[in-house]
This record gives sequence, structure tokens and C-alpha cells, in this order.
Amino acid sequence: MIQRIQSIYLAIAIILLSIVAVGADVFHFVGKNSSFVFDSFGIQQVKIGNGEGLMMVSKYPLYIGLIALVLLLFITLMGFKNLKRQLKLVRTVFYLYILMIIGLVVFSVVGIDDLANEPLKRQLGAGFFLFVAGLPFVFMANLSIKRDKGLIDSLNRLR
Repeated sequence: MIQRIQSIYLAIAIILLSIVAVGADVFHFVGKNSSFVFDSFGIQQVKIGNGEGLMMVSKYPLYIGLIALVLLLFITLMGFKNLKRQLKLVRTVFYLYILMIIGLVVFSVVGIDDLANEPLKRQLGAGFFLFVAGLPFVFMANLSIKRDKGLIDSLNRLR
């Protein structure tokens, strides 16, 4: 199982998504008086001026989607004996992954207006880059599974 290249691609994608799910910062929204940090657990407001500390503004369940993607990737990784099912699962994960990335980008553009009355600047965090970095690995795993399935089908035709 581990000697196949798609297993390595899927394991790398699982590791990257797990790092983001643990709580890596996805976005920072910075204003004059306050700063907002969006991670997998929600949005937290940090007062920059005379205010103190950290307060939770709202929650967006990003970690639920991340955990679901990690579990689907793990099921895909363990389903190495049935290539047809593994190919269906990795396609599903790929499309869900793209939808989550589009949702994050739309939230980063539209979600700024709802946070504060002051103008805010958006800064991408390390979690966003880790989240996006997992997508090519899922795509390469999809290509590798297709190649293995094609190879096995061609061998079956020769028999």
C-alpha cells in the first residue's frame, strides 16, 4: 500500500489538512483599533488600542469541513484494494476541496464587511497556504489512481 505514489500524495494532503484543522491562522483582518483572526475554530477579535485581550466574535465551523475532508482522505487511502471505489472517493474529495477553497476566498472578500465599522485590510495566514497546498496532492493522487486503474484494466484485457 505505502509503496504506491498515490498513498504518499494522500498522506501529505492529510498532514496538511490536519495542521490547518489544529488551529493555524487562515486570515487576518487588520484595522486601526482592532484586528480579527480567522482560524479553523472561528473569528477572534484582538483589541489593538486601549482595549484588552482576546474576545470571540463568532464561530464558523471550518474545522467540521476539515475533519470531514481528512476522514474522507483516510478512507480513500485505506481503500487501496478497490481502485474503482478509491477513484470515486478521491474525485469526491477533490470537488469538495475545491468548493471549500472557493468558500474561503468568497468569505475573505465578502466577510470583511460584517466584522467592523472601520475599513479592514485582509492578510493571508499560513493556514490558507497550507490548505491550498494540499489540493495539488489530491489532484496528483487522482491521476495516479487513474493510471493504476488503466494499467490493471489493460493487463486484464491481455489475459
